[in-house]
Amino acid sequence: MENTIRNQILEAEENLRYAMIHSDIVALNELLAPELLFTNHLGQLVNKQQDINAHALGEIKINDITLTEQQILSVQGVVIVSTRVNIAGSHNGKPANGNFRFTRVWSPSSKGAWHIIAGHSCLIA
Repeated sequence: MENTIRNQILEAEENLRYAMIHSDIVALNELLAPELLFTNHLGQLVNKQQDINAHALGEIKINDITLTEQQILSVQGVVIVSTRVNIAGSHNGKPANGNFRFTRVWSPSSKGAWHIIAGHSCLIA
């Protein structure tokens, strides 16, 4: 993978981490593709608006995300990122702390920036 693309994805991943911790709706709106398909750790399919609304309404509150592992793979114009993270936060007022694995598919937007078109998360036992 070209270093420029890798650096752009690393920056986008860090911007996403910051946006999630701060429930930054503007940043999330830029980072998530309109056609986003995300499967959360409960097996529920979430679209872009649902994800943004969960942050805007305070249903998701993330206090910290600590990255413990990251793999990046570029394939045919998209970049797939697999991360393992420790999250401290809450979901609908209940503690949602744990060790999670996320897989995200980043695609270049029409503006040339990278955004997430698909993702999946799972809780690691």
